[in-house]
Amino acid sequence: MTSPAATSVTRRRQRSTRLTVAVALLVVAALLVVGAIVAHTVLLLIAAAIGAVVLGAGATRITQTELQDARREANRDRAAQAKAYVALTQERIAENRKHEAHLAEQAEKERNASAQTVAELESALTAAHQRAAEALKSRASETQRATEALARVAELERDLDVARAELEAAKVALKKATDELEAQTAWRRSQTA
Repeated sequence: MTSPAATSVTRRRQRSTRLTVAVALLVVAALLVVGAIVAHTVLLLIAAAIGAVVLGAGATRITQTELQDARREANRDRAAQAKAYVALTQERIAENRKHEAHLAEQAEKERNASAQTVAELESALTAAHQRAAEALKSRASETQRATEALARVAELERDLDVARAELEAAKVALKKATDELEAQTAWRRSQTA
């Protein structure tokens, strides 16, 4: 099998030969007409004119064939480029889907971690409330300990508020990232359509 470069070179030489033959036919036609004019013979002039028309038609046919071949080759090149572009687009879509899955997985992990932190803080807050209530009931002399427990409760409540705010921010960021990925996917689909 011949290589694409060799086929292209051969095709170019063939086209060049075709055009050279067409030009040679036109030159021969012109020489026939000039020779007939110089000879001052009507019969020779008529024959030269008919020959010039025939040779011109042959040159035109050769040039037309060359043009059609060039157009077919250009169409084949465009078709190959289109196929390559489709393959590239499919590859990019696959990469985008992998990236979307990765982002969704990361967002899910972060949401689960935040939810677990909130659950742990809520559990700790409940336990701190119980300890504070028990400390207040058990002894009046343990006021100091109750005050510390209340401070811990307040601290845990602040931590819980912060964790809830972080969880809410993570949900908003996940929603925004999901919306952006959907918009990008829709845009790509509209571009490939």
